[in-house]
Amino acid sequence: MDRPPSPDPGAPDGVASDTSSHRANGRYRNPWPNATPPTFRDVIAWRRTHTTVPRPRPVLPAPVPSAIAYPRAASGTLSATWVGHSTVLLQVGALNVLTDPIWSDRASPMQWAGPRRLTKPGVALDALPPLDAVLLSHNHYDHLDARTVRSLVQRHPSARWFAPLGVARYVRQWGARTVIELDWWNAVDFDGLRVACTPAQHASGRTPFDRMRTLWCGWALRSGPHAIFFAGDTAYHPEFAEIVRRYGPFDLCILPIGAYEPRWFMRPVHVNPEEAVQICADLAGAHPGHAPPVALAVHWGAFSLADEPMDEPPRRARAAWGDMGMDPDRLWILSLGETRRVSPNDS
Repeated sequence: MDRPPSPDPGAPDGVASDTSSHRANGRYRNPWPNATPPTFRDVIAWRRTHTTVPRPRPVLPAPVPSAIAYPRAASGTLSATWVGHSTVLLQVGALNVLTDPIWSDRASPMQWAGPRRLTKPGVALDALPPLDAVLLSHNHYDHLDARTVRSLVQRHPSARWFAPLGVARYVRQWGARTVIELDWWNAVDFDGLRVACTPAQHASGRTPFDRMRTLWCGWALRSGPHAIFFAGDTAYHPEFAEIVRRYGPFDLCILPIGAYEPRWFMRPVHVNPEEAVQICADLAGAHPGHAPPVALAVHWGAFSLADEPMDEPPRRARAAWGDMGMDPDRLWILSLGETRRVSPNDS
């Protein structure tokens, strides 16, 4: 059972208020028009129309050696290493931050069924530097993996875990010592890092019986001169301008580009590549005097979760980026394990 709300969400094990404006009758909701997630009946309808038309073998992301700084990066550094799916290691100055970690072979409650991993993680668990913070966007199995959480807790017992409302209980159950649970627009500070929970348009649930019982979110980080936006899993919604107004301008945005077809089913919960590029344009447009953020494309190449070809998302993202007239060097389609740094001239 979750702990009662704390009056101080910045406390070491703080819990934000459970009286969210986007919560009613014990369930969370997306508070915008046309934002209702697919129902179980929709899932059945999708599966009935789903076809397995033979396709060319997809070109999946290849692994490359990482350039992670051990144990920590130098002051002023901002780098990102793509582990795979939505798992990214951020080195923000001397802090090491991990997003939505999953190292398991399947995104499933069992390792003998469910979506199987098609590409191995680009960084081994034992190769991670000492973690200071882990960000969780929601409780779906491809973003919140029990085996991975337990492994990380054993290796990095002092890491702080950040989760949206209702998700902390999973992480505590799996051994995490310090879990900070936040509502949208709540923020906390530690060790010179500001962590803010931001709105996302998505859904939650790990069984047919707990749909929408926990919250979903993105995260905004600021440390020294750098600010980062991790969108989590999201559809396109009206709050990106407000997110960047409150927490930007951003130097790096981590955006999902995969799991978007068919649109009638996926539109309320997942952006397509064109919408992901539009998010980056929205974030840049709010601060025209600042260099536009670098966009790191994630949520593709690991699990087959939708109907589009596995290697289509990066092609469409690059095309949309070019159609918007944006600098091609500021769209990062990384290899697994690849590390890139945002240079001081880029921010």
